[in-house]
Formats: sequence, C-alpha cells, structure tokens
Amino acid sequence: MKLYYSPGACSLSPHIVLREAGLPFTLVMASTKTHKLADGTDYYSINPKGYVPLLELDDGQRLSEGPVIVQYVADQVPGKKLAAAWGSMERYRQMEWLTFIGTEIHKGFSPLFAPSTPEETKAASRARVLSRLEWVNQQLEGKQYLMGDSFSVPDAYLFAVTNWAKFVNLDISSLSHLGAFMARMAARPAVQEALKAEGLLK
Repeated sequence: MKLYYSPGACSLSPHIVLREAGLPFTLVMASTKTHKLADGTDYYSINPKGYVPLLELDDGQRLSEGPVIVQYVADQVPGKKLAAAWGSMERYRQMEWLTFIGTEIHKGFSPLFAPSTPEETKAASRARVLSRLEWVNQQLEGKQYLMGDSFSVPDAYLFAVTNWAKFVNLDISSLSHLGAFMARMAARPAVQEALKAEGLLK
C-alpha cells in the first residue's frame, strides 16, 4: 500500500494507524502548497481532490478521507482491535468520534491556517475550536483514550488535529485530561515512528 501524506497534516492519523496495524506500506509525500510529488508528478492526477491523505491499495484502488482510511486499515487486522466489529454499538461510537473530530475540530482549524482569514474571524474560530476541545477534555476524564483504556482509530485523528493548536496560537494548557492524552499518545512507539518518518521528531 502507498500512503500519500504531507508532514503534520491530518494524514498523520492514517500514518499512525498503519504503524499500529503493523501493515507494510510506503510513504509518498504530496505537498499541500504545490500539489506536486517529489518527482514533479501533479498530485491532482492521483487524487483529483488535491488533498491528503490518500491510500493506494495493493490492487491499485484508491481510498480518500482519513476517517474511512483508518477504518479500512483497522479492518485488515481485526485481531489488533484498532476498531470495534461492524454492527457493534462500540463501532458506531468510534464513527461518532471520527465524525465529530472531522467536522467540529479538524474543519474548525481550517480558517486558522489561511493567511487571508481576517483576525476577527480567527478569534471566533479559536473560541469555537477551544469549546469543542473543552468538551473532549471532559469526555477524557478518568479514561486513557477516547473509548476507554485501549487505543482505537479515533485517538490517532484526535492526536493529529489537536497537535495543530501550537501552530495557530490556541492555548489548550488548561485542558489537563486532553494534555495527559496527548502525552500518552506521543509516547506510543507507532506515533514516535510516524513523527520521525515525517520529520516532526528527531
């Protein structure tokens, strides 16, 4: 399999999950600015949406959208329990988390990365994202991970997007449960490997 990624982008989530799964894959960097690969290939010719992540399967099929990719990867190694079984209430809870992280947190950060966003809009976006993260912080009380004591795919997505706070002047230092979660995630071997491979950790 091939994972098209950009360092530190939301593609970090499937990157972590692939390493947690122990599946063989290769990384292909796709610049979010130039939309070109290292060899000059136009990334739009591979993914017409133009953004990462994109997972190319061994048979040549391509899957886009991070929440779908992580579930696909998890389902290749059911014994690792990275995602609950289809049809179980736990699986729907994981999908609930993936959707919430994607629509309420991930997309909430988007205006903060755009240079053209007016400062007033950025302030409102920061407040909105912070309110969502405050809720997540409450949900993490007494838990190691979002679903309890075991890592599952929504944790990788939450880690990847929450990591952006430091780049957009969003202070989350008061969110102690979320802070503990981030430290716990950062210590996982698969996360360390992914961060090193993306040049985000020495």
